[in-house]
Amino acid sequence: MQDSDSQNQVLLVEGQDDKHVVRHICARKGLEQTFCIREKNNYRELLRSIPAEIKAPGRSVVGIVLDADDDLNARWNAVTHRLRELGSAFFDQSDLPETPEPTGTIIEGNCRIGIWLMPDNKSPGELEDFIEKMIPSRDPVWPLSRDYIDSIPEGDRKFKQGKVLRAEIHAWLATRKEPRKMGSAIGLNDLAIGVANTTAFVSWLKELYPEMG
Repeated sequence: MQDSDSQNQVLLVEGQDDKHVVRHICARKGLEQTFCIREKNNYRELLRSIPAEIKAPGRSVVGIVLDADDDLNARWNAVTHRLRELGSAFFDQSDLPETPEPTGTIIEGNCRIGIWLMPDNKSPGELEDFIEKMIPSRDPVWPLSRDYIDSIPEGDRKFKQGKVLRAEIHAWLATRKEPRKMGSAIGLNDLAIGVANTTAFVSWLKELYPEMG
């Protein structure tokens, strides 16, 4: 289904990488994408957009996918604060849990709301932590990619210490037959989709958007 401003079911993501990963997972699983994916460029923009997206006329489902980053609880509290600002017009506030559901949070109401904190609703991290679990366990290049990044002297590193995994993932992606983004690696079967975190994410999507099959 094509993205459209008139879509009643939307999924909010931080950026293009998230968007492509979701699309390729759905395609690999043979699921119809019955929702519009809206990239918000960064976490702050996504957070600011939540009330307006839920209040949009005719909106029936809003999914929210964002990185837990360094502090899962702080990120959860930031999202739920935005939801509480809506009051009780869209859902029963008592249904909003104090902590994320391990299998992904879904809140029923006039607008169904779903929240997934990358990588697994339980751990700090980001999209790359989710992708790391999809690298085949016996892939011979993955340890070499990690060794390569580790061998770069601290003074020559242009990435922050907290982004080492991101550098490792992209070093591994550069060795693919068609070096591309993370989503493309899913589409080309370089990444496994039968692992626990991906299965849980797909289950959350299917519960949030039942029409997708």
